Amino acid sequence: MAVSFFALSIFLLFTLDSDYGSTPASAASEGVQASRNSPLCYFTRVISYGSVIKLMHERTKFRLHSHDVPYGSGSGQQSVTGFPNVDDANSYWIVRPIQDSSAKQGDSIKTGSLIRLQHMKTRKWLHSHLHASPISGNMEVSCFGSDSESDTGDHWSVEIEGSGKTWRQDQRVRLRHVDTGGYLHSHDKKYQRIAGGQQEVCGVGQKKPDNVWLAAEGVYLPVTESK
Repeated sequence: MAVSFFALSIFLLFTLDSDYGSTPASAASEGVQASRNSPLCYFTRVISYGSVIKLMHERTKFRLHSHDVPYGSGSGQQSVTGFPNVDDANSYWIVRPIQDSSAKQGDSIKTGSLIRLQHMKTRKWLHSHLHASPISGNMEVSCFGSDSESDTGDHWSVEIEGSGKTWRQDQRVRLRHVDTGGYLHSHDKKYQRIAGGQQEVCGVGQKKPDNVWLAAEGVYLPVTESK
């Protein structure tokens, strides 16, 4: 069953870090769109720190996903996959600043910004390193750490495609892993056992069509910035 906007809003109120402030999640989510006459129309389309989003792989339409299942090879850390269904709660990620950043909840994210993506359900961070991915042998992408444990392997640089400088919903982006230089990538290769029907997510060192993603469903926090 899809997670409703109201359920996600309540979750945010109780789980966002206290140093992020107390701004409530008051944007549209899960297909609920503000009308063009709504004062939220502009806000709902900007990804900011504290937003809870699903990332959709542009070509295959699978969502970036994780679950409490470890890889059977490589690092043995929590696995990350591409998931075919839209309505799975394990595909939500909270957009966070990196450690020691001055960024605050509600700040918009520009091209070149460094972010972390925290898996909403397990609280681990989207992570990469030089371990080989299980199917293709590219760089493994995993989930690592906890609310209190994070390192530079969780840092990703946002590269916005096209002329836009601010990350917006449905805008084509690449996420480049800071430590390895690999781009967040997926393809048609699918798991047969531990995550049957889900596709591999990995890191590759070159820009390719299959490392383009879009922010899709989610809770988009209000942002104050000039158009």
